[in-house]
Amino acid sequence: MTETPHHESAKQTDATRRSILATLGGTALGVTTLGITASRAAAAGPGNTAQPAPGLAAACVLTPEQTEGPYYLDLETVRKNITEGKAGVPLTLRVTVVDTATCFPLPNTAVDIWQCDALGVYSGYVAGGSTPDTTFLRGVQLTDSAGVAEFTTVYPGWYVGRALHIHLKTHAGGTVSNGTYHGGHVSHTGQLYFPETYNTKIAALTPYRNNTATRTLNARDGIYRNGGSSTLLSVTQAGTDLSKGVTGTVVVAVNPAATP
Repeated sequence: MTETPHHESAKQTDATRRSILATLGGTALGVTTLGITASRAAAAGPGNTAQPAPGLAAACVLTPEQTEGPYYLDLETVRKNITEGKAGVPLTLRVTVVDTATCFPLPNTAVDIWQCDALGVYSGYVAGGSTPDTTFLRGVQLTDSAGVAEFTTVYPGWYVGRALHIHLKTHAGGTVSNGTYHGGHVSHTGQLYFPETYNTKIAALTPYRNNTATRTLNARDGIYRNGGSSTLLSVTQAGTDLSKGVTGTVVVAVNPAATP
């Protein structure tokens, strides 16, 4: 099964309708700036109670929603490390979730992510050598008091028709028991993207260079062009050796009361 802009376009209009209605004439914030502000605000409040920075709420804009795509599995497994031994450049992913109405960080929000491996294969599907009983590169983390959910994963690969991306949902109102998130409702569905400067460097490394699919650039991905720049990760590497790993950060502004 190949996920392409054509395959996903039928879902795309409904997936973004709520975002369009909520723009309110605001301007988008840089994700790095908003992430720092949200974290500092949470730490500065009495008893670590989240507080918005002055003037921030007026500029906070709902993150555009994007299609779920065909590879979602409702596993809801709560775990930080989702690699299951998959090879690739280590990626520490930090997602900050804030309330679009107030720009307060949203604690105890479930961030649910799924992605393909370096060769473009998703777990749980009979495609590209995968099998239905695999669960690699899928997991859920709850946001902390600063609204941050952190994952240990690998930089994703690619497949025909799509730029490099990670799928994401946020869930509100549920609970965790026996290592699984239960109940609540989905408050956001979207995708995260990577800067092309890093994508190009990553593609030259093992095992990514064994991926024979033609890589689609962000600018040529129809899904990315419909709001993807709002969730373009800020990527940094700790040292000069890219293969040792990178950190990706992003801020997602959601309406926690929204439902699909």
